[in-house]
Amino acid sequence: MINSAASATGPARDLLLVGAGGFGRETAQTVHALNQAGARWRLLGFIDDGAERHGTAVEGSLVLGGRQLIGDMPEACVVVCTGRPTDYGSRSRIVRDLALPPERYATIIHPSVALSLSSSVGPGSVLLAHVTLTAAVRIGAHVAVMPQVTLTHDDQVDDFATIASGALLGGGVCVQTGAYVGSGAVIGEGRTIGAHSLVGMGSVVTHDVPPGEVWAGVPARYLRPAGIPGSEIGG
Repeated sequence: MINSAASATGPARDLLLVGAGGFGRETAQTVHALNQAGARWRLLGFIDDGAERHGTAVEGSLVLGGRQLIGDMPEACVVVCTGRPTDYGSRSRIVRDLALPPERYATIIHPSVALSLSSSVGPGSVLLAHVTLTAAVRIGAHVAVMPQVTLTHDDQVDDFATIASGALLGGGVCVQTGAYVGSGAVIGEGRTIGAHSLVGMGSVVTHDVPPGEVWAGVPARYLRPAGIPGSEIGG
């Protein structure tokens, strides 16, 4: 766990980004911003199972090939950058399939993030620009936090969760493993978002959301079961 925005110091460290879609591109730009701020990441390129992308340039870096290449670069740190709303379970499946030790995973935090000294972020997580963690916020491993998210005192975001851009979480919120909180959603103080559930964009959550359900609206209400997304590496 780290509580500093300096994700890499000392000698330059090699880095691979798994997934060359939108989140991967945003993570690459965050790596460039970190290097401009004094970090030392050497971005080797992207890993993506989409053969049509192999050999192409994305955000100035090459898509090197599929996930089998990770074993050929044992010194490189890795970040899994997948998890669009229609397949927000992909990160957990890819991390499980890669079976890498926790120390292989980098933690990428944009220099503009307001990260309090009492907050912590786990390995493999990515915090994009202008995220705020106010006090005693705990973010687990392989969490994606998109731009302009506000996490207030004592929030807990468990492994593999996604917090989309502009979401606001009141104090003491728990976002459980693999859940997805949509863009602009507001989560009331002390609420729990159940494991693998999804909160729709712009929703206002005033009650706990059970595991594995989709809720949306103002106030948010149950819509349907969350379903089972696919497994490919991509956006």
